Amino acid sequence: MSIQIGLTGWGDHSSLYSDHTKPEDKLASYASHFPVVEVDTAFYAIQPVKHYQKWLSQTPERFSFVIKAFQQLTGHDRETRTIQEAKDLVKRYEESIQPVAEAGQVNALLFQFPPWFDVRKEHIKKLRLLKEWLEPYPLALEFRNRTWFDPQYREQTLTFMRDYQWIHTICDEPQAGEGSVPLVAEPTHPSKTLIRFHGRNIHGWNKNGRKDWRKVRFLYRYNEQELTEWKDRILALEKKTPHITALFNNNSGGDAADNAKQFQELLNIKYTDLNPRQMDLFQF
Repeated sequence: MSIQIGLTGWGDHSSLYSDHTKPEDKLASYASHFPVVEVDTAFYAIQPVKHYQKWLSQTPERFSFVIKAFQQLTGHDRETRTIQEAKDLVKRYEESIQPVAEAGQVNALLFQFPPWFDVRKEHIKKLRLLKEWLEPYPLALEFRNRTWFDPQYREQTLTFMRDYQWIHTICDEPQAGEGSVPLVAEPTHPSKTLIRFHGRNIHGWNKNGRKDWRKVRFLYRYNEQELTEWKDRILALEKKTPHITALFNNNSGGDAADNAKQFQELLNIKYTDLNPRQMDLFQF
C-alpha cells in the first residue's frame, strides 16, 4: 500500500525554493519535498531523451514520474491523422521516455483528453488503439467531458476502463458544464489510481472569452474541511487500490505546494528516500 503526493510540474512552486535556487536546480530541490511529479512539459512537446536522463540524475531512485501524453496524441490540435500517422507519433513519444521506463520510474503516462472528446464509437476505438500500442506501460485516463459519466454511460465507461486496465484519473474540479467531469471515486486498474486536484474555481474553469483564463483557471486553495473529506475518501480508496498518486494542480495562485503539504500532514505520511534537504544557512 502506498500513497504518493506531489505536484504538477516543479518550476512554479515558489514556496519550495529559496530566492537563490536556479531553475536548473529546482527539480532536485523539489525531490527533497515530494516523491512524485507530473511532467507537464511533455504535453506541449515530445521531450528529448537527454531531458529525461537529466531529470533522473536529479532525483532519487524511488522517485517516480507521471508523464503527460503529447497533446497531438490526445487530439488537442484537432488534426485528423491516419492510424499509421498516429502510431508513428506514439512511437516517437515512447522512444523519448525510454530512460524513465528503463529506470522503472514511470508512475503513469497520463492521457488527458480535451473537453470535446465525448463518448462516441471513434473515441472508444482511439482508446483501444492507444492501450494496444502502449501495452507495457501504466496508462492513466482523464476525461474533460462529462458525457462519459452521464447516468446511461457511467458504468459502461468504468467497465471499459477495467477491461482495458486504464488507470482512472479521479478529478476534483469545478462542476461547470459539459467540459468538466463529476467526482467518480472508483478505481479501474488492478493496482494504481491517480487523483488530480484542479481546484474548484467554478467561475474561472471555462474560457468564457477571458484573455487571462489560463492564469486564473486553477486559482483555488483547498480548506481543511475539503482536504479532510478527501482524507476519508483516500482511506476508502486505499482498500480497493494498492497504489494511489495524488497530484495538486491548483497553482494559479501558488497554492498547490502548501495544500499538498497540508494533505500529507492530514494523512500522517512521512516520506523517506527523498533528496537531502538543502537548508539556507540563514533560514531558521
